[in-house]
Amino acid sequence: MRLGTIISIGASVVLALGALLIARLWMGNHPAHTAQAQAAAPIPDAPVVVAAIPIPWGAKLDYHYLKVIRIPRADMPQGAYAGVGQVLNQEGGPPVALQAMAAQEPVLATKLTGPGERQTLAALVDPSMRAYTISVTAATAGGGHILPGDRVDILYSRELPQPPAKGDNWAPKIVGTTVLIQSVRVLGVDLNANPTSTQPAVPSTATLEVSMQDAEKLALAVQSGGTLSMALRRPGSAAIEPATHFMLDDPRRYARPAAYAADRAMRHASHSGIPHVERSAQVTVVSGETSSSVSVPNETARF
Repeated sequence: MRLGTIISIGASVVLALGALLIARLWMGNHPAHTAQAQAAAPIPDAPVVVAAIPIPWGAKLDYHYLKVIRIPRADMPQGAYAGVGQVLNQEGGPPVALQAMAAQEPVLATKLTGPGERQTLAALVDPSMRAYTISVTAATAGGGHILPGDRVDILYSRELPQPPAKGDNWAPKIVGTTVLIQSVRVLGVDLNANPTSTQPAVPSTATLEVSMQDAEKLALAVQSGGTLSMALRRPGSAAIEPATHFMLDDPRRYARPAAYAADRAMRHASHSGIPHVERSAQVTVVSGETSSSVSVPNETARF
């Protein structure tokens, strides 16, 4: 081989090595290009079980409801299943859906009954919570428009104790209302526990998801007499208002119309035998050559 050829080959090798070194240094100073190169690398994925078709609430799962897709491993939700057999081949048989699922939605353990569990109301209760049932009517349950899954406030109303009447003092009926619990989830209405229900119905009972302390409040309220009623909340509303109490006295006590005054006079006469005394008296005021008549309270009349 001639000397010129050898020198040419050696120069080409030196230039190639120099170009590679310069490229490496340039890439180190331009991380964006490095990130693009890494993004082009394959992303590790993993299998996950999803709904092949919409799954209704309470459906017992089988193969036609489920399928497996692959998603990036970093996007794998907690509680997901890797195979259909993991979902269906559980001790006690295939599980039941605790909530409706849309197509392509991942099937998670929290959306299904446990091994051998039936689709019961108890499976819908969150940990540390309790299911408590109260009696309701159409008037105290939103006219039948309160359905499972809604959130409500619980109001407690009852007649308040009052001191006995003395003399001609007539003690009116006093009713008090207080907001007992706020933002309570309705688990079921009568025997319906399906949160996808849309058909109103006149209920006789409502089952609520409450804490143990709130269950004690409801039990005491029921045993103390009075009425429990539900106020429906707007979807997504979770604001807790300051505790409120309201008392309603006989409105005639404040308006004091003529009928109320006559009624008091009759009560006074029938219970004490004392004749009715007018609440006001006419007094003539003379100032110089002028005189005027004014009405003043009669202090001998008590109400």
